[in-house]
Amino acid sequence: MELKALKAFVEKHDNFEIRVITHAGSRFYQAELEDVEGERHMLTQKGKPMLFRSLDDVYNELKRVGIHRAYLVQHVPHDEVIGRDAHYSEPLTSRMPLVF
Repeated sequence: MELKALKAFVEKHDNFEIRVITHAGSRFYQAELEDVEGERHMLTQKGKPMLFRSLDDVYNELKRVGIHRAYLVQHVPHDEVIGRDAHYSEPLTSRMPLVF
């Protein structure tokens, strides 16, 4: 989802979740929107996933489109390596609320 489309979506809808995603060992962040139907839309620019170098970069882009809350999700490969299911969408186990 391009930033222009995200801004239009935010203006029309209020029931969605924004996730800022990082992976253990990575210095980059991505952002995705999950709508009420459960569909996930990665933020893109010119058809390619947007990568952010810092949380401040993510905050600035999201603020421009009118978003001031998100969840930080850090993917840690530990669960997959030992054969357990990953629980990235459970609120208290892997997400940290962000307000900016």
